[in-house]
Amino acid sequence: MAGQWIDIAAKDGGTFKAYLTIPASGSGPGILLLQEIFGVNKSMREVADYYAEEGYVVLAPDLFWRLEPGIELGYSEADFNKAFGYYQRFDANQSIKDADDALKVLRARPECKGKVGALGFCLGGKLAYLVAARADVDCAVSYYGVGIEADLVEAGNVKGPMVFHFAELDRFAPAEAREQIKGAFKGRSDVEFYLYPGCDHAFAAPERASFNKPATLMAHSRSIALFRKVLGPHYDLSALWDRHTELEFGVRSAEQTMTTMVAEPYVNHIPTMTGGVGYRDLLRFYKNHFIPKTPKDTKLVPISRTIGADRIVDEMLFCFTHDIEIDWMLPGVAPTGKYVEIPLIAIVRFRGDKLYNEHIFWDQASVLVQIGLLDPKKLPVAGIETAKKLVDESLASNTLMSRWSESAGK
Repeated sequence: MAGQWIDIAAKDGGTFKAYLTIPASGSGPGILLLQEIFGVNKSMREVADYYAEEGYVVLAPDLFWRLEPGIELGYSEADFNKAFGYYQRFDANQSIKDADDALKVLRARPECKGKVGALGFCLGGKLAYLVAARADVDCAVSYYGVGIEADLVEAGNVKGPMVFHFAELDRFAPAEAREQIKGAFKGRSDVEFYLYPGCDHAFAAPERASFNKPATLMAHSRSIALFRKVLGPHYDLSALWDRHTELEFGVRSAEQTMTTMVAEPYVNHIPTMTGGVGYRDLLRFYKNHFIPKTPKDTKLVPISRTIGADRIVDEMLFCFTHDIEIDWMLPGVAPTGKYVEIPLIAIVRFRGDKLYNEHIFWDQASVLVQIGLLDPKKLPVAGIETAKKLVDESLASNTLMSRWSESAGK
């Protein structure tokens, strides 16, 4: 995504800048992005671009403009000191009026279709709460908002759904403050609170030492779940995934498969660590080592499919005859001619209407047993029995446990 700066007219006079980015589709619901204390810097603009890739028209107003227009700070100690200096002079109440002016501009944009939400980090996390209480947004997401507890008298004015993300170790939003905020929304089933154990303030900022990727991924999924539910857009993830697999296993075209994915996707087959990160490597993988190195009789037997806001979890049987060297599953292993059936799980994440990544899991030991490279008599592993039991739960359990009989009658 490539954004642009636009001018916003303040209701009380003057103009200020705001960073606007639009999804590839050309339109979508809106998100008002509220900055950290470091200004609408490169990091904030990347967040805006990220959400544009998810299908939103995103506007990030420069809310420090009354102090100094165009502030863009990094995360060095010197920049931290500057940022706190601006924060101490910052008028939060005036900023909500500016944010409301930006919100009106966002809603009036021809690209903005339907509803609008608010999203904020740190200082912006508090501003997202205040915007939800004082302005016309349909939902809001707050990341580790600082000082919200000082304005809880306004909690009753928040009409739409909200999600609050907090870090367990955050001294700027300590446990006492978090409990006060939760208490103010007691009884509100549409207001969600999530605590990230072992994480500190700014856990979702990749440039910061406190960055925690697993927590960031989880928080983003929860945020997208709210935005999808309230704002849309609503994508048929099941159909998108089916089309992707058809191009892989039916059409067998690497180039067409890549058209279903974001500009820089990745695939990771967990047991063998095969796949690719980025367009070039993934195309190389699909074209040379996956599509032509998958047996022609490969069959996918669906068992279950769980569809979330931003991902699909597909449970299936993966069936094939080992009549070719399978680079991605059995690299370096000559064809054995053996027939194999294994349970396989695909966790597929989307950004907007494109696949972003795939995490593929299977039991490699079961594959090795079935092609004769691993002796199940010497290790607690099983062959095709794992696939059979997946579809027939009445088959015997605990056959690998020699001590199972000892618990009979206990």
